[in-house]
Amino acid sequence: MTSVQRSILLSAADRYGGVILIFVATAVLSRLLSPAEFGVFAVVNAIAAVLTASFQEFGGANYLIQKDELSSEDVRSAFTVTLGISLGIAGFLFALGGPLSHWYAEHELKRGLEVTSLNFLLAPFSGTISALLRRELKFGALATYNLASSAGGVVVSIGLAMAGFSYMAPIWGGVAGSIILTAMLLARHQGVGALLRPSLSGYREVVSFGLYSSGVSVINVFYNLAPQLFLGKILDFMSLGLYSRAINLTQMFDKLVSRVLDPVIMPAIVERRKAGEDLKTIYLNSIGLLSAVQWPFMIFIALMAEPIISIWLGQSWLEIVPLVRLLCIASMALFAACLSYPMLVAVGSVRDALISSMISVPPSLLVVLGASFFGVQAVAASTLLTLPFQAAVAIYFIGRHLRLRLGEVALALMKSSIVAATTATGVAVCAALTTAGVLSSPFGLALSLSVAALGWWLGLALTSHPLLYHVHRTAAGLARFAPRLLPSRSAL
Repeated sequence: MTSVQRSILLSAADRYGGVILIFVATAVLSRLLSPAEFGVFAVVNAIAAVLTASFQEFGGANYLIQKDELSSEDVRSAFTVTLGISLGIAGFLFALGGPLSHWYAEHELKRGLEVTSLNFLLAPFSGTISALLRRELKFGALATYNLASSAGGVVVSIGLAMAGFSYMAPIWGGVAGSIILTAMLLARHQGVGALLRPSLSGYREVVSFGLYSSGVSVINVFYNLAPQLFLGKILDFMSLGLYSRAINLTQMFDKLVSRVLDPVIMPAIVERRKAGEDLKTIYLNSIGLLSAVQWPFMIFIALMAEPIISIWLGQSWLEIVPLVRLLCIASMALFAACLSYPMLVAVGSVRDALISSMISVPPSLLVVLGASFFGVQAVAASTLLTLPFQAAVAIYFIGRHLRLRLGEVALALMKSSIVAATTATGVAVCAALTTAGVLSSPFGLALSLSVAALGWWLGLALTSHPLLYHVHRTAAGLARFAPRLLPSRSAL
């Protein structure tokens, strides 16, 4: 197993463990909190996420990872810039609570925003240490810390929700998770303390990279969260809560796959670039692999949305089924989204990453804003226009640097389209039988998972898809790696 494969495996353990915890927490909290209460939490979370994106790339993970030679002064400068900006944003968010509560006509927002500001005081410490561990591909340690902090946050969230803390329960849970993560990183890596002393000797380079990188992050994060911000103001918090739950289910692919790959993609591409490999070949191979997973996954969620929501969230949330289906179909255009930013950084054009976002996102925001006046379903339907447009712009900018032709992209995706079709055929039959009442929701969902897996593997085999080789290789690597996780007989 190569270092990159091992990193992906450990990152997967981290992310999947976190997803399981979130899955359980969401199922429990959906039965303890109302859609309106979730709506208040969603607004607080959206505002905090946009502000986080505005500073985290100033000396954040991508700067520390992409730099060929990293000195202690580079780390100290990055940490100092991040710390200064985060302190300013924490104060700004605390002061923003009152005006935003008045603007949304929801006084409960104030307390939520004030508590959320505590996270910004911890982020520079945990973010810097985590970035250094990612740079060194120490994903095993990161997995341990992240899972421990996530578990702590989930326990606090559920406990407080049961105690009647309403929408504040998951907010305090998030703060608890941040405290646990920061404490563990500082306690287990005491030697890194010398790197966290203030210094501005290399601030110019940090800020130069951060201006473009954070610009990309802010624009895209704001777009992703804009529907929640618009709906909370234009419609009501119940509509916002429904849309937030629909987005959570639609983004399951990101949680299960993209976020597993995200910590590894940048270091891996930088490493292969240094080795002189052709980035065009890497990109075409990568979109072929990603689409063979993302397309079948999104089709499965769209077709089986009703039984999934019924079992996971409960009958009271079934009205989000049409939203989930629209969002899943639109999200299929984002099969290569996790590659766009790392590829443009790898070719030395982080500026183009910002330009492409500035071209595609503002028109998309106008479409979403207009749709908000027609209801939550119109907002979901608007993504059928906006997401493909954003994907096309990103691929165009990458294609300029890699000299991609449209035919090459289509050829790289041809086998994946067949895999998606073979997967969808069986799942569609199961969905029809479940909707007709022939199969119960639990049995229909279990059967559809088996049918989907069989159809997916059949599609890979029929097309001799490159992903099949990686599946076999990873399985063989796991077979060799697993015994190391178990105690030897001599030790028993």
